[in-house]
Amino acid sequence: MNPFATLGALFFACLLSAGACAQQQAWPSKPVRVIVPAPAGSSLDLIARTLADRLRVMWGQPVVIETKAGAGGLIGMDIVAKAPHDGYTLGVGFNGPIAFGPYMYARMPYVPARDLMPIVLTTSQPNVLAVQADNPANTLPELVEWAKKRGNRFSYASVGAGSSSHLTMELFRSATHIEAVHVPYSGSPPAGLSLAAGDTQALFAVAPALLPLIQGQRVKLIAITSAKRSELMKDLPTVAESGYPGFESLAWNGLFTSAGTPPEVVQRINADVNTVLREPAVRELLASQGLVAGGGSSEEFKAFIDAEGRKWGAIIAKVGIRLDQ
Repeated sequence: MNPFATLGALFFACLLSAGACAQQQAWPSKPVRVIVPAPAGSSLDLIARTLADRLRVMWGQPVVIETKAGAGGLIGMDIVAKAPHDGYTLGVGFNGPIAFGPYMYARMPYVPARDLMPIVLTTSQPNVLAVQADNPANTLPELVEWAKKRGNRFSYASVGAGSSSHLTMELFRSATHIEAVHVPYSGSPPAGLSLAAGDTQALFAVAPALLPLIQGQRVKLIAITSAKRSELMKDLPTVAESGYPGFESLAWNGLFTSAGTPPEVVQRINADVNTVLREPAVRELLASQGLVAGGGSSEEFKAFIDAEGRKWGAIIAKVGIRLDQ
């Protein structure tokens, strides 16, 4: 073996390794884009822009928000899944196109567990159970009893088929053994109005979406789906404490990038987003929208997603929800 050739090969390998390290350490060396798979002005858009305002200062690079709504979030997250594996394209993924989709759609343009890298949980938000203001029930046990007496005349609204709103009620039906007819709507406004008008009798949704109807005394809240009472609604009991221990349902979201992105880049983004989410001003801003700031490691986020998939996949299979995209 030629010793000079061996030394040359080692030297070349060291140069390549040093170059790779330098490239990773240099991240970000250009603008970072964040795909929001929801309309402008949505809660996901607010979260992305709140993070971007801080991250562009920390990174010394522009952080560009791109809203790509459509197909229940699949369009936006497909862009992230198919982006170069360099961390310059991030996406704010949520329950639907991440944990629910693989169990609901006959086919998806990407496989979340294979094509997307979870970075960090950004926020979570419980649903609240709302009924018409003049409903005789004021507690969860009273509502369950009232619903059982109505039988198949009890209907519930949702903000869309396969949404957290829909699946939360199906989890609730499984726990309470009540009959109910599902009436899906396109978003919170029409679903809430159907409840206020008496066209439907119950609705699980995030509280901020129902605030005008609550303030107008057209609907009232019965329970919240978090494991513990909300700091913003301390008088509202949880479903769990109202007779259904272990009941929990959260609408959540987090940052993702394409699978294969260098671990060092993922760790850098994770650390910086955690720093932002610990800022009191950021936590207060999110709380004003009913959002609980997230955080934690990439590994913890992945484990959470896996658990959510198993939990809701079982409900989706039981109900037989199948959607075409």
